[in-house]
Amino acid sequence: MPAVRGRLTCDAPLAPLLWFKSGGAAEWLFEPADVDDLATFLGRLDPSVPVMALGLGSNLIVRDGGVPGVVVRLGKAFAQVERVDETTLRCGGGASGILVSSTARDAGVGGLEFLRSIPGTVGGFVRMNGGAYGREVKDILVEADVVLRFGERKTLPLNALGYTYRHSQLPEGAVVISATFRGYPAAPDAVQAEMDRISSAREASQPLRSKTGGSTFKNPPGEKAWELVDRAGCRGLTLGGAQVSEKHTNFLINNGDATSADIEALGEEVRHRVREKTGIDLEWEIQRVGKKAGLQ
Repeated sequence: MPAVRGRLTCDAPLAPLLWFKSGGAAEWLFEPADVDDLATFLGRLDPSVPVMALGLGSNLIVRDGGVPGVVVRLGKAFAQVERVDETTLRCGGGASGILVSSTARDAGVGGLEFLRSIPGTVGGFVRMNGGAYGREVKDILVEADVVLRFGERKTLPLNALGYTYRHSQLPEGAVVISATFRGYPAAPDAVQAEMDRISSAREASQPLRSKTGGSTFKNPPGEKAWELVDRAGCRGLTLGGAQVSEKHTNFLINNGDATSADIEALGEEVRHRVREKTGIDLEWEIQRVGKKAGLQ
């Protein structure tokens, strides 16, 4: 491994960093000191070594055999949010949705309230075109600054990211170091009221106190994934230590001792039952990465 100024850990357990609290270790976990540290490291890293960015660990199943290569986790140096002008914020790739939306409120910027409800970081929002409550990142993104797999820094405008529903064309191995979001002028009280409304709706409908990963499946065109799961009789369905939430059927939960294999297998069983019942093939929204246990 190339020398770094940040922290580079071999065989680093990832389960404590993930919402599901399951899964194997990263072959290497890299927490860069700053952008220069990240770019230099990736530029010197063997081109054959895979690289994956990790945010807050939501919307992710890390398989029990762990993740080969390097997992990059951005720390406090990448979690700054600053105001650019009256309606625009520049947000570090490691900044949470709560921090971004709160900063927008204080700056009198509306339109970013929905980020309050997405349990992740700016880097993940940009990669997955994160969205909730009728808005998506493509509605607010101006541009994203990234470090590409081989260390090149690049600024990608909105139209270069090829956004579709919960998907972007961000290059493989690229790490989002910041994003510029633009909203519209709004009174801080109005922004806070909308954030409170979203927070209350989320609290009432989602199993936020459980070990979960967020929305499991994408909504098919004209359908809601949770309704299809419910229609297929999967509410409360269990497999090993994993369960389909009874509160919101598009959430899988770890009841305490689930392996990632349990969680993924339960998701596949749900997909099978929905397909048999409705003819609709649900697509995973949660990313599944790494190796299954016992595989080389």
